[in-house]
Amino acid sequence: MSVYSMTGYASAQSQPHHKANSEESQIVSNDRLGIEIRSVNSRFLDLTFRLPEELRSCEPALREKLSAKLKRGKIELRASIESGNAGLPGEPSTRLLQRLNAVQDNVKAWLPSAAVLSVADVIRLAGDQSGPASQWQKQLLSITDQALKALLSAREREGARLAVMLQERVTQLRALAQQAGPLIPQLVAQQRQRFLDRWNEAMNLAEDSAATEAAQDRALTEATAFAIRIDVAEELTRLASHLDEIERLTHKGGEIGKRLDFLIQELHREANTLGSKSAALELTHISVDMKVLIEQMREQVQNIE
Repeated sequence: MSVYSMTGYASAQSQPHHKANSEESQIVSNDRLGIEIRSVNSRFLDLTFRLPEELRSCEPALREKLSAKLKRGKIELRASIESGNAGLPGEPSTRLLQRLNAVQDNVKAWLPSAAVLSVADVIRLAGDQSGPASQWQKQLLSITDQALKALLSAREREGARLAVMLQERVTQLRALAQQAGPLIPQLVAQQRQRFLDRWNEAMNLAEDSAATEAAQDRALTEATAFAIRIDVAEELTRLASHLDEIERLTHKGGEIGKRLDFLIQELHREANTLGSKSAALELTHISVDMKVLIEQMREQVQNIE
């Protein structure tokens, strides 16, 4: 299953061809129905529709269609009907003109004083018979399917890029953790040697065995407390576990954004603890580098569905 981003854009257009049927003829129109779908990150699925008046009745069907495919994100669907004739009316077909002429002759036969149809009347009647709103409504859902498919493809491509970025950061964090691991035993050994040196000095200055024993006990107590205080083995273990889970989720795909967000928070917690226990400049630098990488991951995870 793929990783999907919540960021994407897609559009689709349609130009209907009004065809004559056995009952009536319709005008030929160059008007176009355009659909745009924009998507940005959001904690939940937030749908917004901007439709012309004649298409507002389609909103429930559009909402159901988008909800079936999208799980998170702020989605805006915008539909517009654009005239392809630069504001000029559509041209009535020959069959429609023949029918209007027959109707006019029939009316004139019964009402000789009735006014003759003007060009404006013919265009208006042709427009009324063409039923533009119903024509657009019939095609709106199919056009939305096209745009939605393109949006999902765009979100999938962006999600794949985000997954690669996360994998790269995971690799870098593992490398930093491997650098931090050997530093702790070295620091403990160095500090223990310092305590032993202090103990030896105390023994040389002490005049009785009781003072020497007390100095030795204190040195051992301080060495033990120091080792406990700077021990980050537990933090490094948890950090490795979180990185394993992030890798597993990015390979699994699907709706993983919220779980990744939680894991990023946990990574940040472990990096903070690592920094607070730091007893050497090298470990401090490693903690800072980890925080930078984790923050980069956090920014990108906000865009994953």
